[in-house]
Amino acid sequence: MKAIYFLLLFILPFCQSSFAQSPDSVFLFSYFKGNGEDGLHLAYSRDGLSWEALKNDQSFLKPELSPDKLMRDPCIIRGGDGLFHMVWTVSWTQKGIGYAHSADLIHWSKQQYIPVMEQEEQTRNTWAPEVTYDPQHNVYMIYWASTITGAFPETQIAADNAYNHRMYYTTTKNFKEYTETQLLYDPGFNCIDATILPYQGRWMMVIKDETREPAEKNLKLAFADELEGPYSEASKPITGDYWAEGPTVSYDQGLWRVYFDKYTDKKFGLIESSDLKTWTDNSQKLTMPNGIRHGTIVKISNNELAKLLRVKP
Repeated sequence: MKAIYFLLLFILPFCQSSFAQSPDSVFLFSYFKGNGEDGLHLAYSRDGLSWEALKNDQSFLKPELSPDKLMRDPCIIRGGDGLFHMVWTVSWTQKGIGYAHSADLIHWSKQQYIPVMEQEEQTRNTWAPEVTYDPQHNVYMIYWASTITGAFPETQIAADNAYNHRMYYTTTKNFKEYTETQLLYDPGFNCIDATILPYQGRWMMVIKDETREPAEKNLKLAFADELEGPYSEASKPITGDYWAEGPTVSYDQGLWRVYFDKYTDKKFGLIESSDLKTWTDNSQKLTMPNGIRHGTIVKISNNELAKLLRVKP
């Protein structure tokens, strides 16, 4: 019964997983280019393979927050209120993240800075935030990767500028009041770029193993009964012999697709599976806008797409 309950609940699209809503729904990809200095970019696809940039690949929203004024790693979901909610990385060194909402992906609310790690004096960064909605509890969980100097010394090395990330989180019901920041996941290794989605009445996390020595730089899976965890030990790598980061996931007609940035190869990758055990690399089938970087997928209707197509550069 629990599995059926979750199946009924999760018919709304998530930034991490795109469940089929209707025959006329399309995939939308939020992403950034360069260093994220020009803001939010959007692309769409009807088959999940061929993607076309909207607005001639010009920005839909300029970043305003932090001294750096960046909008990296944009994550968009459709919330329980029907609005699109977005979080993003505002800076390389700030202790908070950005947030805004929209009814149509064109007109956005005032950008808000959420100081999620300000209470930790030794925090070096707050990177790649994502947000997941739990309709059973009507709550949003925002989670991100941070390095706190001196924490987790067992995995501390000098490589990669001595970053040593773990996943942290806060929850909110209204994006005005937030719970105290807590540790979400310590898999025993340097980790970043988590994305969480529902799976068979539970929750599945796709996460990057950021270990540099010996190099991992791959994606793994972990599972939990509750959104806030605890999450299981990380699986074996699901990506291949290349460096991967920034995963986003779709599920459509029995097929799981994990899209990710093959960042050292300067291109996007795609792996597919019907059972989450055997994965096939079908990156060669993927056509993405030039210069696309870490982002997320959500599903929208044809009517919503039509409005986006009318936006002029």
